[in-house]
Amino acid sequence: MTLELDHVGIGDEPGAALPVVSAVAAPGHPGVVAVETEQAPVLASLVAGGRMRPETGRVLLDGHEDADAVRRTFALVDTPGVAEPFPVMTLRKIVREELAFAGQRPSRDHVDTVLDELGMRDYADTHVQRVPTDVRVRLLVELALLRDGVTGIVLTTPERHGGAVADWFAVVRDVARRGVTVVLVTSKAAATTVEQLLDTIHTEGPDDATRTGRGDQVLPSDPESPATVPTEAPA
Repeated sequence: MTLELDHVGIGDEPGAALPVVSAVAAPGHPGVVAVETEQAPVLASLVAGGRMRPETGRVLLDGHEDADAVRRTFALVDTPGVAEPFPVMTLRKIVREELAFAGQRPSRDHVDTVLDELGMRDYADTHVQRVPTDVRVRLLVELALLRDGVTGIVLTTPERHGGAVADWFAVVRDVARRGVTVVLVTSKAAATTVEQLLDTIHTEGPDDATRTGRGDQVLPSDPESPATVPTEAPA
């Protein structure tokens, strides 16, 4: 599944709300959208995820314009004001609510199993604003991928939470190796580092994908209750 942003933009230069950008994302090949200002990353994410129509350019899924299909298959992850957790939510509460939104049973055992699979049990009762950025990104990405039909993600400005780019990019690298199509919306400074790291998706072994050594594991799901509901606010 390939997603292409073909010269998409919103507004007129100079000072366009979303300056014209292009990117191509495919399984194993993340697409990088480098934009600045407070508003542009959100707009870029909404456009890439099929939630907003650009004023110029096209969003193509496998070569075709199909906003409905993009919305069904791409989840927005940590997009400010749209799909981000409240800073004081604990990881346990985030998992519980995400499982409920995904149509799965948010039992304590299931929540604990998810946290254990991610190696995050020690952070279970920690506010999400206090965990390392790579932990935050992995949690939100893995939960988004539990939704029914989601095979792609649009990850918005993880660098805003601090930490080394290489640390949170390890999460992107991990899911890309699993065949997930990833669009990364980030700052121009972070994008420079990301571009240097893209080759590591194919040059390192699976055991080097993340610091946690999870390789290509995925979270357990509840087979009796398929995920059906997105965990983002209407756009």
